[in-house]
Amino acid sequence: MAKSAASISAFGKARSTVSGSPLSADELQKIDAFWRASNYLALGMTYLKSNPLLKEPLKPEHVKDRLLGHWGASPGLAFAYIHLSRAIKAQDLDIVFMAGPGHGAPGVIGPCYLEGSYSEIYPDCSEDEEGLLRFFKQFSFPGGIGSHCTPETPGSIHEGGELGYCLSHACGAAFDNPDLIVAAVVGDGESETGPLATSWHINKFLNPIRDGAVLPILHLNGYKINNPTIWARVPYEEIEAFFRGMGWTPYFVEGSDPATMHQAMAATIDRCLVDIRAAQKQARSSGQPFRPLWPMIVLRTPKGWSSPAEAGGHKLEGSWRAHQVPMADVKKDKSKLKALEEWMRSYKPEELFDAQGRFKAELKAIAPIGPRRIGSNPHANGGHLKKALRLPDFRSYGMKVDKPGTAEAENCRPLGNFLRDVMKANMQNFRVFGPDENTSNKLNAIYEVSKKLWLEEYFPEDADGAELAPDGRVIEMLSEHTLEGMLEGYLLTGRHGFFSTYEAFAHVIDSMFNQHAKWLTICNLLPWRAKIASLNLLITSTVWRQDHNGFTHQDPGFLDVVVNKSASVTRIYLPPDVNSLLCVADHCLKSEGYINVIVADKQNHLQYLSMEHAIVHCTKGIGIWSKASTDQGGEPEVVMASAGDIPTKEALAAVDMLRQEFPDLKIRFVNVVDLFKLQPNTEHPHGLSDRDFDSLFTVDKPVIFAFHGYPYLIHRLAYRRTNHKNLHVRGYKEKGNINTPLELAIQNEIDRFSLAIDAIDRVPRLHVAGAHAKEKFRNLQIECRNYAYEHGVDKPEAADWKWPY
Repeated sequence: MAKSAASISAFGKARSTVSGSPLSADELQKIDAFWRASNYLALGMTYLKSNPLLKEPLKPEHVKDRLLGHWGASPGLAFAYIHLSRAIKAQDLDIVFMAGPGHGAPGVIGPCYLEGSYSEIYPDCSEDEEGLLRFFKQFSFPGGIGSHCTPETPGSIHEGGELGYCLSHACGAAFDNPDLIVAAVVGDGESETGPLATSWHINKFLNPIRDGAVLPILHLNGYKINNPTIWARVPYEEIEAFFRGMGWTPYFVEGSDPATMHQAMAATIDRCLVDIRAAQKQARSSGQPFRPLWPMIVLRTPKGWSSPAEAGGHKLEGSWRAHQVPMADVKKDKSKLKALEEWMRSYKPEELFDAQGRFKAELKAIAPIGPRRIGSNPHANGGHLKKALRLPDFRSYGMKVDKPGTAEAENCRPLGNFLRDVMKANMQNFRVFGPDENTSNKLNAIYEVSKKLWLEEYFPEDADGAELAPDGRVIEMLSEHTLEGMLEGYLLTGRHGFFSTYEAFAHVIDSMFNQHAKWLTICNLLPWRAKIASLNLLITSTVWRQDHNGFTHQDPGFLDVVVNKSASVTRIYLPPDVNSLLCVADHCLKSEGYINVIVADKQNHLQYLSMEHAIVHCTKGIGIWSKASTDQGGEPEVVMASAGDIPTKEALAAVDMLRQEFPDLKIRFVNVVDLFKLQPNTEHPHGLSDRDFDSLFTVDKPVIFAFHGYPYLIHRLAYRRTNHKNLHVRGYKEKGNINTPLELAIQNEIDRFSLAIDAIDRVPRLHVAGAHAKEKFRNLQIECRNYAYEHGVDKPEAADWKWPY
């Protein structure tokens, strides 16, 4: 073996940065026994459906018919879990454990069962032979649990089903938790993802006075499914240089010999805890926050540590073949069944469990007790710690609307004032997150009570409007991944937050949104999981106001992603003005267990609803605007509907044009704030009944619907409705680039002229009689486009249109 390869080998006696042997012989024996028991359980979960303690020779009928799971990362995870538990008990620590490796659940669930947490939540998996059998059988089994640290896993707030978010979740959990330590095991496969790479910067956001600490443990076990991992194959010097350059103090623990590895890991964790407490003591005693060079651990162990060296003529321990199920055909191959039995017996289960199948009391005694156990830590069930926000009266931040559709205002700026005072009243459990855009998004009033968190160097010019402070509660970083992960970790541990981002780049967190929605969906099925505060996303800088950013910034499709997820956890709101936005924001901040997506542009928009009317309208979520309708006392000839700020303006302008040309035309105007109102109530709890939908939209009249996003989404929601065949939706059609607002609307046929022409085309009595009006509208449309191309702005009479009635 070449010298460079030998230096990064996972085998041999422990090699560690920190020297020392803090474990007594008795402690060493018991910790190793706890670890062996955890590894035995990991194999039992993978393979066994009976004979859980091998009280008789292993037979094919004892083995599951379908073998699923991942063995490779489990021994290392259990190793870290047990050593952290030892430190918890020795020092009375408050530690949350996060398993970043995607399929590492056996290495977490095993020690959780052994410490007693699992059986307390799931009494059927009792601490005896019968319960152990149920514990084994449920793993990766229909009706059971998955191979990630899913919501069903006690002590978990991080599933790991999708890689990359372990450290950002850990950082969010540590915010405003000064006594908490979050130990986050990062898989070396996970470390190759973009979100994980950016999240090494979390050390720049942890204030040692008011926040807890994150202790990353980079687990180098060498392989993904059948490919080496990058970090496991680079020289030691590069790893050390990288993490020192990122502002961490790396401590290495490398090897495969259990006795020396236990001593090295114990000494290293003790050293990390000394470093953490020293940094916190310095900052807290002086009152001067700074950015410590926080400790981290690089743990290098073989893939599938403690498995047989070979299986079937191939290397197993320390090979990619140990990643999933190491021997998958043991039911048919007697030699492999024998090898599996020898492997499981090598952990000496008879030394670990008593005759009744209970983990021996003297071994269990090394674990912490009560809520100090990792599987029972209350921070990992944050709904139990959550305190309701103290909210000011949102009504006092609203606009006075004397006449609808005549005054303009920036919709998001009053929301910024509201969030400022929410922050002021909740300085221990509320934070605001955004990539780099809170000022751009008109939310900058929040800086009046709390600045942007900044623990780095300062230049003199920063004092001129940079809004930086070491104790800031506004978190800004140009990584939507890291921010979303921080917010999720903050919510999952019982706090509240608000995230705003540009609409086109909400897609960066599509899959993170998916995973959090899945987490909440499963939590709804677990009575022991207390509800956490909702995740509130403000989607702004929207598609219809990208005058200079152009085509790249035109994408309202995040809403399509949201609609894919469970109706039990998803909510979408499109408030058209200031007062409705405030009403929606207040509702969302009070809610729990949801992901609330609010779409509201930051630019000047017409104001339609008084606060009183906004509250009523938002409470209903959908409704007829009587002042924009002419069908009172009868059936409409056409329904004009809108969802979103610009679509509402264009739809109202189209109504105005139609009323001028056809004073006797019966028009009904419907505005939608709660998008899921369009779905049947059999599909979404907010959905309208078919009778209510038919009452609003009729059963046979044309409906012209101006929608903020892609038109297909409205059809998806309403395809089962009686009048769907007469529903004609206008929205974004991937047309445009550097446009004026009206010209962009014209290109996508959501402008007032196109909407009015749509109505004429679909009202039978106007097919012929409306020809002159259609010609007029087309001529005006052409004028507006030509004016924009010549002058670079919209024609004033179109841009400055106000509701005239």
